[in-house]
Amino acid sequence: MIGVSAVLLVAALYALDRMLGELSVDDIFGSLQATSGWRVLAAIAATIASYAVLVLYDVLALKQLDRKLPAAEIISTSFTAFSIGYNLGLVVVSAGALRLRPYTAAGLSTLEVAGVMAFGTLTFLLGAWVIVTFALLLEPHASATILHLPVGSARPIGAILFAGFSIYLLISAGGPREITLFGKSWRLPGLRMTIAQIGVAVVDLFLAAAALLLLLPSAHVSLLAFVGLYVVAIGAGLGSSVPGGLGVFETILIVLIPELPPSALVGPLLLYRLIYFVLPFGVALIWLGVREVRSGRGWLPGTLATLRWWVEWIGPQLLSAAVFMVGTILLLSGATPGMDQRMAFLSDMIPEPVLELSHLAGSTIGLGLLIVARGLYRRVDAAWWVTLVLCAGGIVAELLKGIDYEEATLLLLIMIALVVSRRRFTRRAPLFERRFSLSWFIGVAIVLGSAIWLGLAAYREVPYAHDLWWEFAFESDAPRWLRASLVTVLIASGISLWQLAGRGSRAAKAQPTDEDLARATSCIANNRDTVANLALLGDKQLLFSKPGDAFIMFQRSGRSFVALGDPVGNPERHAALAWRFREMCDQNDALPVFYEVSSEKLPLYLDIGLALIKLGEEARVNLSTFTLEGPQRAELRTANRKGQREGLEFSVASPAEVVALMPQLQEVSDQWLSAKSTAEKGFSVGSFDPDYIRHFPCAIVRRAGEIVAFANLWQAADKSELTVDLMRYSFKAPKGVMDYLFVEIILFGKREGFAWFNLGMAPLSGLERHPLAPFWHKLGLLVHRYGEPFYNFEGLRKYKEKFNPVWRPRYLASPGGLSLPRVLLDVSSLIAGGVKGVVWK
Repeated sequence: MIGVSAVLLVAALYALDRMLGELSVDDIFGSLQATSGWRVLAAIAATIASYAVLVLYDVLALKQLDRKLPAAEIISTSFTAFSIGYNLGLVVVSAGALRLRPYTAAGLSTLEVAGVMAFGTLTFLLGAWVIVTFALLLEPHASATILHLPVGSARPIGAILFAGFSIYLLISAGGPREITLFGKSWRLPGLRMTIAQIGVAVVDLFLAAAALLLLLPSAHVSLLAFVGLYVVAIGAGLGSSVPGGLGVFETILIVLIPELPPSALVGPLLLYRLIYFVLPFGVALIWLGVREVRSGRGWLPGTLATLRWWVEWIGPQLLSAAVFMVGTILLLSGATPGMDQRMAFLSDMIPEPVLELSHLAGSTIGLGLLIVARGLYRRVDAAWWVTLVLCAGGIVAELLKGIDYEEATLLLLIMIALVVSRRRFTRRAPLFERRFSLSWFIGVAIVLGSAIWLGLAAYREVPYAHDLWWEFAFESDAPRWLRASLVTVLIASGISLWQLAGRGSRAAKAQPTDEDLARATSCIANNRDTVANLALLGDKQLLFSKPGDAFIMFQRSGRSFVALGDPVGNPERHAALAWRFREMCDQNDALPVFYEVSSEKLPLYLDIGLALIKLGEEARVNLSTFTLEGPQRAELRTANRKGQREGLEFSVASPAEVVALMPQLQEVSDQWLSAKSTAEKGFSVGSFDPDYIRHFPCAIVRRAGEIVAFANLWQAADKSELTVDLMRYSFKAPKGVMDYLFVEIILFGKREGFAWFNLGMAPLSGLERHPLAPFWHKLGLLVHRYGEPFYNFEGLRKYKEKFNPVWRPRYLASPGGLSLPRVLLDVSSLIAGGVKGVVWK
């Protein structure tokens, strides 16, 4: 999107330069002086009225959401969001960020603020739709002339638009409907609300267009047809995401107004941009400062706080866009001839090789800015430094290749913005992402293609020959462009191939030290959730609280930092530790994920800004009431007696005894892996590692004195829970040995005074089947249904049901939204040992 915006901006400025290139400064001032004072005042009044109507966009949106806020808060927020968002471009992002802080402080959720933005966009589109429709129907000749359409096509096009508009009204007349997005129900506007939206948007657009029409010289253009033209121009400007629609808006108006020459339009258009865009922008900035003063911070601290907030919210994104656009300008500048007077001056000042190298450097630096802009968007520390160096080099190169002080000034402004926003670029992530970014690749390709196209157009009179590549002279602009284009394309292709080749690479996993494992053991000793024992597997990184009495175990997979279970250890440290984990993910450009968390800690994950989905349920047997008596336990009783008849003997070995039995356990494990044709998993399940197994007691089944099955046992310190981790049996084990093993472990736990026996997770179980259930539940049920032949979801659930357990939900906490598919793939890959392991055993 940034690439498209950059190309649109440069293309619009290039078109303006071609159309207005013959105008002098005197012509522009003459055009301004021709505008009478009363017209300027009337345009200002229309602008004030337009911005007042814009407030109603938010009023209607909040009414649709059934949220009531103070009128002063709505007016202040709406005005600052619209006036600043219109000037910065990327209106949905910038205006959304400006609404986020005050509206969330007033009690709205982030999703509701997004709903306000979506509703406002719909309101604008409805108004534009109605205006263009009736302009084509009621003023077909004038509209067709302005929009450069065949006169006979105006009414048919208007009729098609009217039919679509009528269908939308009929749908709205059916009453408000609800849809579910991101797990939240949204109420669509009914007929009365739709009519209100249309009325507000139409009045707003008429007032905004009137402010411009009042500044233009007299022209025989009907008001309705002109408003239709204005809607097209302002829609293109805002849709381009170029800041303020700069260049795009003006180009469309100059091209489409047939009765006025460009020389008569330049002054009024500049005046309109000042009145409708720049003045409200300045008032909004001043108002933000006044709000900080009223909050008690004082003028200077309040202003600094406002600027700091701006940097915190949207600085990196806007700076990324600005760097991408400046890189585009450098590439397009390198594709056009230098100005004759400047080149003549340079020829007396610098040697020819310096000119050649500086031209090549300017285009190469432009490409570098396009590429590194992605790192700035991700707030990577290395990207900040590289951009600073590139800008400094670019200033020198642009001045030496053609005294292009315009580009040098832009680069200097970027450097100043970088220095001011330094504190936001602190992520210690790689400059280039490990994954291939298709969207960024397309943006860079569009810019490179545009630069080559512009060069071909600029030098179309130059005869191309092989000798042209090796022609070196001050006046040889075309050969310099050819060489620079070749170098930039080769560099861009090399980086793309390198990223494609490295997209499957995995980050090295840091192993905990013996000291880390010792500290973790002391934390686990006081933990009630037995899953904490997986920290001793040694395949996860450990993030400890500052006192060292709590930790989070996690590992990186793809772009995600996946933490297993809830924080372990002292509960008083959990909140601060979760925030530290969140901050660490932000520093490393990683998605924060908590896998298989309990319901008790859900408020903590919501507090740190994560969304929740249900993964399934785990089965827990109440040992205080467990018995093998009664008809419900007949199957378990039979399995236990069958094992006894076949000579099976159960015992529990202490950790010290497990060390001596390790070779026999290893043999059983190897046979089990061979029989299952599978490899060891990891992360959320144990694997057979002697250093790991030796920490736990082990339930053992022998037959004729030989070990035929085993399972290592996790025990909560206060005997609140007992569970098994690794379960293996050999070729010599009789059928049903695992039923016998489970029953004996449960009876052992009951004898030892444990409260619960945990049978583990049943994935995708317990999901809601209601028609209004969240989307994830519906998707999970589909996976459960059609994935049954591969993963035996239902079979696992039925097996655990034999023990008549109590089911307890487990959740995934992650950023959610569009990042959820990536998170699920990262988690699955981590458990299975890679993407291949997700599909194959």
